[in-house]
Amino acid sequence: MSVAVIDYGVGNLRSVEKAFQAGGVEAVVSSNEGVLRAAERLVLPGVGAFRACMEALTERGFDRLVRERVAEGTPLLGVCVGMQMLFEESEEFGTTRGLGFLRGRVRRFPDGLHVPQVGWNQVEWKGRHALSGGIDDKTFFYFVHSFFCEAGTEDGVVGETEYGITYPSVVARGNVCGVQFHPEKSQSAGLRLLKNFAEYHAG
Repeated sequence: MSVAVIDYGVGNLRSVEKAFQAGGVEAVVSSNEGVLRAAERLVLPGVGAFRACMEALTERGFDRLVRERVAEGTPLLGVCVGMQMLFEESEEFGTTRGLGFLRGRVRRFPDGLHVPQVGWNQVEWKGRHALSGGIDDKTFFYFVHSFFCEAGTEDGVVGETEYGITYPSVVARGNVCGVQFHPEKSQSAGLRLLKNFAEYHAG
């Protein structure tokens, strides 16, 4: 299955590409619209601030491309801020609209917690899903973030993580999937999740 990692000028994406390749998955980082439209699966990465990521995506017209490809049934995986962008809006630096594939909003961790959360934390699976295949419950993944997704509905929450509060760390609704952690930095479990996504068929 060919996977294209969307290069919209945010972050170092080669590690994601190499993580797919380590699992035997054909993957490429690209900002070429033709490549992104031809790929069988898309990955939406994101690092830094939600607003900056949305602006960079929109400036290149890739927000429209992503919506069109999702409407066609193409599997999409949002990673870190890329997962947050799948939701309706974020309160980071004022309200910023997201892609709106999933109901809910992105909020800052409550006062009193050390932010950003940096390091290993567990994911508790909420039920069986193709993304979690072969990965034990409460497996550790690598996180770096100051904001979390507050889902508007429990439907679509595949995995949760506790950091002062319990929040969605893996989501999936139809062909739209997201992970709050960095699978490319999460050793064998992260590589397995990426391979699961590469083989994922919604429905």
